[in-house]
Amino acid sequence: MADDRVKEEALRMLGLFQVLPKLVVFDLDYTLWPFYCECRSKREMPSLYPHAKGILYALKDKGIDVAIASRSPTPDIAKTFLDKLGIQPMFVAKEIFSSWTHKTEHLQRIHRRTGIPFKSMLFFDDEDRNIEAVSKMGVTSILVDDGVNLEELRSGLRNYASNSASSNTKQSD
Repeated sequence: MADDRVKEEALRMLGLFQVLPKLVVFDLDYTLWPFYCECRSKREMPSLYPHAKGILYALKDKGIDVAIASRSPTPDIAKTFLDKLGIQPMFVAKEIFSSWTHKTEHLQRIHRRTGIPFKSMLFFDDEDRNIEAVSKMGVTSILVDDGVNLEELRSGLRNYASNSASSNTKQSD
């Protein structure tokens, strides 16, 4: 599926939900792209998962901010790849640093930088431990198996809407 078709489908999907996150946070390795940065050279041309770029553009078109939370030990390579892919300016925050905190520190920094409450965020990552830790902060968190795609986005939006409804009042669906 080409980027434009993915973007159109993602925009259609976003239009189905009355409640949307203010910020969507993505891991990099095995979430936006299919590799570990530290195993690559800055000279290489990276690639994203097939649906990633269309999803990013749809979120931006809908006025939803996007950010990065990555525990990569090679932030220089990650930022070079974001530049090469032409997507670095899209992100309101890029927290890329090695850590043992399972992304909690990354999300706290993103919160401080953006002012967006944890309950208004949606987070995609490929590691269970990060999903568990960040969920405890009140962030709707989605485990991705093989990169972010339209099905994962749909799942994230559903879970976010459900969490928002139950945190506001105990509304019935």
